[in-house]
Amino acid sequence: MKKTIGIFAHVDAGKTTFSEQLLYHTNSIKQRGRVDHQDAFLDSHEIERQRGITVFADQGRMSYGDSIYYLIDNPGHVDFSSEMERSIQVLDYAIIIISAVEGVEGHTETVWQLLSKHHIPVFFFINKIDRAGADVERVLEEIRTDLAEDAFDITEAFNEGEMSEDLVEFVAEREEALLEQYLERGYEKELWLDTMIQLIVERKIFPCASGSALQDIGIQAFLDKLDQLTVTDYSKDEPFSGRIYKVQHDQNGTRIAFIKAISGTLRVREEIKYGDDLTEKVTQIRHYNGSKFKTTDQAEAGELFAVTGLSKACAVDGVGLLKQKTAYEMVPTLKSKVMADSSVHIKEVLRCFHMLDIEDPSLNVIWEESLQEIHIHVMGAIQLEILKQVVQERFHFDVSFGDPEIIYKETIQKTVTGYGHFEPLGHYAEVHLKLEPAERNSGISFESGCHVNDLTIGNQNLVRHHLFEKEHNGLLTGSALTDVNITLLTGRAHNKHTSGGDFREAAYRALRQGLEKAENMLLEPYYQFKIKVELDQMGKVLADIQTAYGHFDPPKTEGDKAIITGKVPVATFMNYSTELAAFTQGKGMINLVFGGYDRCHNEQEVVERIGYNKDADPEYSSSSIFCSKGHGYTVAWDEAEAKMHGL
Repeated sequence: MKKTIGIFAHVDAGKTTFSEQLLYHTNSIKQRGRVDHQDAFLDSHEIERQRGITVFADQGRMSYGDSIYYLIDNPGHVDFSSEMERSIQVLDYAIIIISAVEGVEGHTETVWQLLSKHHIPVFFFINKIDRAGADVERVLEEIRTDLAEDAFDITEAFNEGEMSEDLVEFVAEREEALLEQYLERGYEKELWLDTMIQLIVERKIFPCASGSALQDIGIQAFLDKLDQLTVTDYSKDEPFSGRIYKVQHDQNGTRIAFIKAISGTLRVREEIKYGDDLTEKVTQIRHYNGSKFKTTDQAEAGELFAVTGLSKACAVDGVGLLKQKTAYEMVPTLKSKVMADSSVHIKEVLRCFHMLDIEDPSLNVIWEESLQEIHIHVMGAIQLEILKQVVQERFHFDVSFGDPEIIYKETIQKTVTGYGHFEPLGHYAEVHLKLEPAERNSGISFESGCHVNDLTIGNQNLVRHHLFEKEHNGLLTGSALTDVNITLLTGRAHNKHTSGGDFREAAYRALRQGLEKAENMLLEPYYQFKIKVELDQMGKVLADIQTAYGHFDPPKTEGDKAIITGKVPVATFMNYSTELAAFTQGKGMINLVFGGYDRCHNEQEVVERIGYNKDADPEYSSSSIFCSKGHGYTVAWDEAEAKMHGL
């Protein structure tokens, strides 16, 4: 049986040390490394060893019982959440490590929400029970209150397939047929075990255990329980399908795609489809264990492996029959300018950052041609520090970054129709677009209401392609347009003079002309927050939220704690965790999760500060171009509608 297990935790909960112990107990490594000794097997990158944190989601491979396990040790810092989320897509099970001293912390809840979204079964391991202040019962109660109500401590209650009476009843209470069996005929070991395994898969039971990874307390027992309570069912007899969850480049720039095989078998030299209907031949298959790998002739369903030969692979692509691209929730809300050593040509810097962008699509590397600048999207300041080291280590030049700025977006508040005409001599295209406000955080959608007598299906698809080929600038700040439903109403082409690029010009002008007539609105990113503090600190927190232009739900109380949830702009709250830690002496808990975009709380101030000139954007024009007597001439946006040929 092949099982992929992800290890997750808040920073410093002992996740990497726990992973080392699992690898050691399965004879996958000969000696246990330690983060503080800079010799952890899965923290193989020099940057990770220096900083003592996991930055990259590395994998180990181990055998135990009748199963092969693929272990993914994930970053614990919020700045590397996108790296963590990519690995979640390919997991069979997850293990969340929680410190017996600190308990459930902010990032633990973020991890839990992502695992819940992707329906990943979860085991908990309460670590560091050897430390002063450890309280397993308190942490168990926090898990049940904040995360999983149906968590059960199996440390003593489950051994070698035998269950304590409490666990027998706990399982029976969550399966009606089993409860009837229990009341009528009593406990049957195999039936209860099979049911418990299924309830774990269905996320109706969440096993917990405790111990100390550093002192090797409870690790072997946990491994035994994990092996007995986890199952997978992958078929080698179906056509091959898989998902790319990570991309790297070797020293020669060769792209390496890490894949989880969902079904079938893949062989070296075999051609496979991936991404946007690309087909390429696999030139090598590798099984990685840490930074080392062995080549193999084939890979089967359930395995994690890497391939070379997929020259355009991205960490969002489906492979084979699995065509759907992955969508991610951990979206960066900050952007920063890349500033490189003047001795390095800016296009060389751009080339290197495009490689990084392939490995981490959330970077969203943008080349601003008019400014001759590179901009990237980031989660936070720590990520920028790591990027600086990565660039120096891999590409051997120095970079610095501008102060991170908020990523704004724009939308419209009323329905308008935009018209675009492009007819310089020898060219011809006209496009009419209806722009409607869409549901918040829905992005851009497109449909065609155009009759084929007006535009062929091919030309209609061209319009659609050009509207989706890039993000489009709004009029207020030049930020990306979003939350708009676009309908192609009609258009015109010429049998002789129309070429594909003409529809790009006409569509862009129609979009822009519509925005000129619309009521435009600036959007900013928001956090969904959850804050837990002492009751006597609640008043200050509520006042701080209001000062930050946030909104909160009616507070709840748990004993002497207040729990406050709500929504607040990223711009006003991104540094609040430091302030909270200061006035609660580190005892307050805060969880910040990207909560989408909403109306900007200080729109006018931001618009004035950015100073975008909509009439000077080199990529866009609101006007249209018509032709008369063999010459093209420009018509301003507010006069163009009257001259359209399709009206």
